[in-house]
Amino acid sequence: MNTNEKITALRELMREKGIDVCYIPNEDDHLSAEYTADYYKSKSYISGFSGEAGCVIVTQDFAGLWTDGRYFTQAENELEGTCVELMRMRQEGVPDPIDFLIEQTPEGGKAGYDGSVVSARDSIRISNELRKKNASLHISDDLAGMVWGSERPAMPKEKLFLLEQEYTGESASERIRRVREAMKAEDAGLLILTALEDPCWLFNIRGNDIACTPVAYAFAAVSMDSTVYYVDRDKLTEEVYAYLSASGVEIRPYEALAEDLKAVRDTRVMCSLDSLNTKLYACLGSDNRIINTISPVARFRAVKNETEIRNIRNAHIKDGAAMVRFIKWIRETAPADELDEVKAQNHLYELRAAQPLYIEPSFPTICAYQENGAMMHYSAAEGNCSRIRPRGFLLVDSGGTYKDGTTDITRTISLGFLTDEEKMLYTRVLKGHLALARARFLYGTTGNNLDILARGPVWDIDIDYQCGTGHGVGHVLSVHEGPHGIRWGRPLPGRPNAVLEEGMIVTNEPGVYMPHKLGIRIENELLVQKGTKNFYGQFLYFDDITLCPYEKDAIDLSLLNDEEIRQINAYHAHVYEMLSPLLNEEEREWLKKETEAL
Repeated sequence: MNTNEKITALRELMREKGIDVCYIPNEDDHLSAEYTADYYKSKSYISGFSGEAGCVIVTQDFAGLWTDGRYFTQAENELEGTCVELMRMRQEGVPDPIDFLIEQTPEGGKAGYDGSVVSARDSIRISNELRKKNASLHISDDLAGMVWGSERPAMPKEKLFLLEQEYTGESASERIRRVREAMKAEDAGLLILTALEDPCWLFNIRGNDIACTPVAYAFAAVSMDSTVYYVDRDKLTEEVYAYLSASGVEIRPYEALAEDLKAVRDTRVMCSLDSLNTKLYACLGSDNRIINTISPVARFRAVKNETEIRNIRNAHIKDGAAMVRFIKWIRETAPADELDEVKAQNHLYELRAAQPLYIEPSFPTICAYQENGAMMHYSAAEGNCSRIRPRGFLLVDSGGTYKDGTTDITRTISLGFLTDEEKMLYTRVLKGHLALARARFLYGTTGNNLDILARGPVWDIDIDYQCGTGHGVGHVLSVHEGPHGIRWGRPLPGRPNAVLEEGMIVTNEPGVYMPHKLGIRIENELLVQKGTKNFYGQFLYFDDITLCPYEKDAIDLSLLNDEEIRQINAYHAHVYEMLSPLLNEEEREWLKKETEAL
């Protein structure tokens, strides 16, 4: 079926069930907002939009896809010719999807969605609002899945593997003990861990259920006298099973959590209603008290320990060497006019795979030439990609997952002749990138407080980038991690303020995106470190841990001040010092020229 036929089939099911409005989010049953297993990609299946973020809402006379500014151009292209209307999130006149769902449900009507993939927080709000209209909520059926039928991919069954203590710095037993201490502070009798990363961090294990994210579909529950891991037994190797057993972890079937929650009585239950799905929430009896808070594991894994930091730095050195080899190769290859985006990204995959302790890409590489760079999450494919010419910009956003760390880097590579406008825009993005990197700030500062440093130089010319400036990065986990980040605007329930702590890692990635023209992004990872402590309080600063030169040929020096030039020169000297030992003589000479002082 094509997209329009799928929407027609969905509407027929809605009529059979008496559902007036159907909501299809991007999430899985752990409420993973971005990367999920293919089994859960109902939003993409029903709409034809392949981007990771967004949702679909369908009525009998409307079908809309909501997505954010990273995907506007991509969505325009993929929805063309379908009955699905693009709803540009956070743009003037575009309603919030949940508000729209509630508004479109008629008096005495019915809204429907699969309760496994919608958060308890959202369902509580929707249910309360529908009650005012004498309307009801249908959460028992996965209508998009019913349309998908036998063609739907199976749930993954990949094996787990152990991440040894030499990489994590703590045993599972030590981490469980820390979690129980956090529970005691809240007087909690039970902690439910639903985010996919949380059990992996807690038990020092990793999985292969989602491409580019080393996690497994599993839940965990911790009380003061037991720790239970809800996972398919077939995923456990003997090594992993022995380690979990030695750590006092009981293994239960993946599906058993729902029944076990029904047996919980008169208990203070710690969980996040943002990551606990509606069906699991409904299993908890009304005599329990919910402590709605971010998981202590999420806070713990955001702050890296000394062992993790040492390993992460090692990962960035290897990753930087791969990036240097890639940029040198692409500059030398582009003039031959035989290179396209797919060949380029595949070569980068090969260069990373050659590094020690490599596992997989940390996300699908974005390799976008000129106008394709305006699509923030562009994906080049065989037969649907651009040839790379020896002029203009190639935006490459990529990263690797190694057993010692996770990397995320973007370089906008100059391939030859650049216009004055292209140089001006690149330099303004670089100015914002540099300003954020050299920030000094008092403890208590959040990313919302710092965003203006990165965004200011492009705001000065009435340009913006419709995404955040930075996100947390996991340690051999998700490349996009909370609770911290750098973004502007008021905090929202799903995007709270989080104080920046020593040991957190956050990306620094301002950009400029001009539809059908170009895209520019420069991204490094920053490690939060302690600075001076004095009468005013504890100061913090950022340490750049990404190692790769900027594009000197793309810089308009007239737009830089002396402080910025010194900052670039110091960074380039550090890049050469750290990477040159990993390079051969020819590569070292190339890097030496690229890092010569301005």
